[in-house]
Amino acid sequence: MSAQPWPVKLTFRAGAQELVAEFEDGRAGRVDYRTLRLESPSAEVQGHGRGPKPPPPVVPEDIRVLKAEPVGRYAVRLFFSDGHSSGLYTWNILRSLTVGD
Repeated sequence: MSAQPWPVKLTFRAGAQELVAEFEDGRAGRVDYRTLRLESPSAEVQGHGRGPKPPPPVVPEDIRVLKAEPVGRYAVRLFFSDGHSSGLYTWNILRSLTVGD
């Protein structure tokens, strides 16, 4: 198993409603807040265990990230304007969601 890509900088751009992530290997990318919310790694969004994935959440177009908290050295918890905050975004998940420039 390869090491997780370590983010060196996370920039939350409220005006553009996006997160820009820069990784130690030089890769950088961006992901909009709506995609982050729709793809939340939480059980509420992804489902529990082996059961079917629930229908996608209804996410407003103007969703915002209100706060971000580090979780250990492996993830970040995002707090969204619709009250959702149960997903832990590991560095691998963030990297997979970002689209390079």
